Amino acid sequence: MPIFSSSSSSSSSSSKSWILNGLVVGAATAAALGARSYLARSSRFRSRVIGIIPARFASTRFQGKPLVHILGKPMIQRTWERAKLAATLDHVVVATDDEKIAECCQGFGAEVIMTSESCRNGTERCNEALQKLGKKYDIVVNIQGDEPLIDPEIIDGIVKALQAAPDAVFSTAVTSLKPEDAFDPNRVKCVVDNRGYAIYFSRGLIPYNKFGKVNPQFPYLLHLGIQSYDSKFLKIYSELESTPLQLEEDLEQLKVLENGYKMKVIKVDHETHGVDTPEDVDKIEQFMREGNLS
Repeated sequence: MPIFSSSSSSSSSSSKSWILNGLVVGAATAAALGARSYLARSSRFRSRVIGIIPARFASTRFQGKPLVHILGKPMIQRTWERAKLAATLDHVVVATDDEKIAECCQGFGAEVIMTSESCRNGTERCNEALQKLGKKYDIVVNIQGDEPLIDPEIIDGIVKALQAAPDAVFSTAVTSLKPEDAFDPNRVKCVVDNRGYAIYFSRGLIPYNKFGKVNPQFPYLLHLGIQSYDSKFLKIYSELESTPLQLEEDLEQLKVLENGYKMKVIKVDHETHGVDTPEDVDKIEQFMREGNLS
């Protein structure tokens, strides 16, 4: 399937591979839109990019999660430090409604935008932060604060994917799903079409065969929480009513698909280490010790 590939341990060559793939996609789009006009603007299309890390204290599954320490550092700090390494981001901020989180972030040097408690999800929090910043950006990257080992190349990958797909308003990343995670509702699955656009996301296993079992030969995809939006669409998103599938699955990206917007997906080779529950902290610390990751 024509979606990008990368490796979490790869060098800058994998980034070049992403760029090359993006140019191929861009060239195909150019044929439809008019090559001359498209290529004339491609170098500056959606060029200004900000990364926003939405963080809230009152998580239903893990209260105070952004502040939990992972080998001596708050998780939100580890996420911010990784995001700052992304080459495509012009600026990185934390958006929160909690004073404790704000104080912690300011302590390690992050810029903080205070947002309201009424934000229903991270996307709405990103939109409010963007409006309060008062600066113009073309792309907003929503960086999940519970991914302390996020690969900066994945951030760069989804930004380049959105820059190369003028018909999309949203981009995100997937990786291979482990068989043991097939029926875990905390591991969101994804299916894409032949052009690398999202068809659906679910907490259940998709596709689901008639035998009700995992097919070891099928390349199931696991959604990674990171996503980027066209900044103009981000404002539209916040004004859209919640949709039935979004509410049933409790997945904000489904509101994008249900309203008929296109979402570009890249596939990466990435070992996920998200923190959804207190038990995940021990797992990620053990992984970091084994890999000599500070």
